[in-house]
Amino acid sequence: MTDHLDDLLPPVEYITDAYKAAGKLKDKRVLITGGDSGIGRAVAFHMAREGARVAIMYHSDAESAEETRAGIEAEGAEALILQGDTADSDSCAATVAAVIDAWDGIDVLVNNAGMQKPFDSQAEISDADWQKHFDVNMNGIFYTTRAALEHMSEGASIINTTSVNAYVGNAALVPYTATKGAIVAYTRALALELLERGIRVNQVAPGPVATEIQLVFKDFDKEMLEEMSSPMGRMGQPRELGPAYVFLACQDSSFVTGQTLHVNGGMITNG
Repeated sequence: MTDHLDDLLPPVEYITDAYKAAGKLKDKRVLITGGDSGIGRAVAFHMAREGARVAIMYHSDAESAEETRAGIEAEGAEALILQGDTADSDSCAATVAAVIDAWDGIDVLVNNAGMQKPFDSQAEISDADWQKHFDVNMNGIFYTTRAALEHMSEGASIINTTSVNAYVGNAALVPYTATKGAIVAYTRALALELLERGIRVNQVAPGPVATEIQLVFKDFDKEMLEEMSSPMGRMGQPRELGPAYVFLACQDSSFVTGQTLHVNGGMITNG
């Protein structure tokens, strides 16, 4: 499935026929926050192809969410589309409750919802800007995970989306980068906490990926988005992220917890 988002982005690819499923997530119950677009949509499609039932939480774009529903169902999977706000604890809890009402449990939680806004300097960052980044990007992970853990059992998997920026920094994205660093620490700590329960916690650190979130740079610096690339000389595609989440969700990664998968075109080679 391919979308054209903007002239500044290449055609966006969420999944292709080249991805061959093997039933790695057959009958698993998956919740993905921010699952209506970008990386979240790609993850939804890949997990659906692997046989999972997929619920997505979206914030405001109902049309995009319905497009994702159609894609999940096209893979022959059951879809659950839930509107919510990761910045609000009650909304996160209600989203989890809706999944439990429908499927009586959660096997895989993907905390993917996020936002970013560029700034020229610290002086431009208001208290509200700073707080919003943490409310959406970090607090939402805590709220959703706390609610979901009541309904997750041994063998379950939690996957958080951090960013390469947590490791290399980004001068234009200081609040965003700070939240992504917090996610790294949270992932490692939670992985240790949940060892005794047999629940694995890992994260994926994408590099620049052709998704809607990059369009915030259009009016900030028009050349920035055009020049954004990796050592491979291009931005990544959402379809190149989806299999990383499948790996961390399924039993192929049964001996992996507290770890980071760097999918960034070679921006960093350790960490």
